[in-house]
Amino acid sequence: MLSNASKYAIRAMLYLAQNSSPENKIGAKSIAKELETPSPFLAKLLRQLASNMIISSTKGPTGGFYLSDDNRENYLWDVVECIDGGHKFEQCFLGLSKCNGDNPCPVHHIVAPFKENLLKKFKGKTINDLIEEMESDNTLISLKGLDI
Repeated sequence: MLSNASKYAIRAMLYLAQNSSPENKIGAKSIAKELETPSPFLAKLLRQLASNMIISSTKGPTGGFYLSDDNRENYLWDVVECIDGGHKFEQCFLGLSKCNGDNPCPVHHIVAPFKENLLKKFKGKTINDLIEEMESDNTLISLKGLDI
């Protein structure tokens, strides 16, 4: 349901929330290395997030990306909408061009409640909320350095 671009962008946002500040900016290559994502692709996503004021950035030798207090109040949905657009959750799970309650695909009634619930949670969860949950639940955004 989410594109790889949105997944990378969300992980990058969470990484920035945990590791950056206005005084500690992080470059795209460093983020990509830590998250084990393609560097040029992630750099493009970070620029897109910055141009839409979802994250903050500065240019120059001491520049990089970071999250301001305002950025931390963005919702998970803001990231998905910026990267993929809002249409992702409106698309048919099986790829039919006109799938809805009146003209459902075979799995519409199974998938529709799931998509609605997920959309509601994405629209109601800020980056700060997710970081707090990550800390209390001990969840990960990268497996780098783990002996798995």
